[in-house]
Amino acid sequence: MSDEVLFEVAGGVGRVTLNRPRQINALTQAMLAEIGDRLADWVDDDAVEWVHLTGAGERGLCSGADVRTLRAELAERGEAAAEVFFTIEYAVDALIANYPKSVRADMFGITMGGGMGLSAHCSERMVRADSRLAMPETIIGLFPDVGVLYELSRAPGELGTHLALTGGSVGAADAVLLGLADHAAGDVPPAVLPGQRDWIDACYAGDDPLAIVRRLEEHPDAEARETAAVLRQRCPFAVAVTLAAIRRAATLPSVAAVLAQDHALAVPMVLRPDFSEGVRAQVVDKDRNPAWNPARLEDVDPAEVEAVFAQLV
Repeated sequence: MSDEVLFEVAGGVGRVTLNRPRQINALTQAMLAEIGDRLADWVDDDAVEWVHLTGAGERGLCSGADVRTLRAELAERGEAAAEVFFTIEYAVDALIANYPKSVRADMFGITMGGGMGLSAHCSERMVRADSRLAMPETIIGLFPDVGVLYELSRAPGELGTHLALTGGSVGAADAVLLGLADHAAGDVPPAVLPGQRDWIDACYAGDDPLAIVRRLEEHPDAEARETAAVLRQRCPFAVAVTLAAIRRAATLPSVAAVLAQDHALAVPMVLRPDFSEGVRAQVVDKDRNPAWNPARLEDVDPAEVEAVFAQLV
């Protein structure tokens, strides 16, 4: 046991506190394993009536997985490292999604990526005025995983598609609208997405990522054109896989089923050069200038995208 996750049982509450505040509580494999083990123990513990999930520090619940460490592990051990990490992470997410006791998540500040996997499937999800929720995986050559495509694929219109492909963040009111949170604490800024529904729903229709970008580029609304420029910066292959994954997630019956899809996709995706390059550009060197391969959506081979989904057919 480490001090990177703190556990306490008092007054009928089992408290789980992510405790890496300097890293905005980024999740390591060991942290995830500890959380899974403790939650499993608490299922039959009568002293625990419900579970509270929060994070240490003031910056947020969780910035996501510790992708810098994962990248290093992949460089050293390859597919075996990916298999172990995602098996542990997704098992914890599935446990939370189906937990027999109430699990309340405090989704304050930065709550993204793997942090969404721990919180977005909880039975009670609280956001605040400072909440910024996102699944920013296309920025690092991955796709929105940890089961969150279940919620995003069921968001109103194409709002979930917009969030999944761009990796953009939303505040408390939009998080509730999207179905990523249940209620907000105190006064929160008004939702932004309702005012963008017209162009989002029109542009993100269909299964062709290139057609989506071109509709955004040609749309009269300046926000749509700005979004096209954002999508052009994202990993092209990851954008294509994400669109296919969210369309499939809309047909899957449960968070567990989406997590099964995630596992099948995540291992080959992190073994592609794009993931290492994306993490390098965003987290390691921080030059924000990744060299994607292929470099443009126009050059993504649909057959290669289909191949990532092959074992799911």
